[in-house]
Amino acid sequence: MKSPLIVALDYADPSAALDLAALLDPSQCRVKIGKELFTVAGPLLVEQLQDKGFEVFLDLKFHDIPQTVAKACHAAAQLGVWMLNVHASGGQAMLEAARKAVDASPHRPLLIAVTVLTSLDAPALQQVGVFDPVSVQVERLAALSAAAGLDGLVCSAQEAAQMKLAHPELCLVTPGIRPPEHIADDQKRTMTPAAALAAGADYLVVGRPITAAADPAQALAAMLAACAA
Repeated sequence: MKSPLIVALDYADPSAALDLAALLDPSQCRVKIGKELFTVAGPLLVEQLQDKGFEVFLDLKFHDIPQTVAKACHAAAQLGVWMLNVHASGGQAMLEAARKAVDASPHRPLLIAVTVLTSLDAPALQQVGVFDPVSVQVERLAALSAAAGLDGLVCSAQEAAQMKLAHPELCLVTPGIRPPEHIADDQKRTMTPAAALAAGADYLVVGRPITAAADPAQALAAMLAACAA
């Protein structure tokens, strides 16, 4: 079984990302490239990481008119990425256009949706005209993503059990994963690897516990062990 761990390469410098990747075993994890790193390094870094054997989650959260998002998803699929994401709040037409774009690719990546950003609480949603509780909006957008034929969702580990029960066909990607000894840090909605997997998460995004460790390879091995704890 492939490792559920995805290491977040949250760097501003592609050389730092490549240096970290050189310390990791691609059979033990995948890697995630976000907006900052992709803006700096572009498709070349995706290719370099894939050449090292890593499967890449391109975390760019596309959100635009359907045609623009479809073209962006097509371009990402052409890079050979393993997974990419869009904002579910772009609406059903946008989600379906994105899904059709990846379906047409010879190398079809997983396509997942972001529902409600963890930075948004009830007052923030009200500012943009959403007066339902956050949990209701999350479920509404999750159902829309499922109806559009997407493969999964990004959600907090605390929402994983609810989402897996409501949409067992969707894979769940959960950030905020911490080993037990690091569970109390500045991340507020965290969970241990074993607890997140037990709750229904399929893939676990891990950043600083590995990238900031004195020995990233050892930290990765410890996280893998923690998945089975």
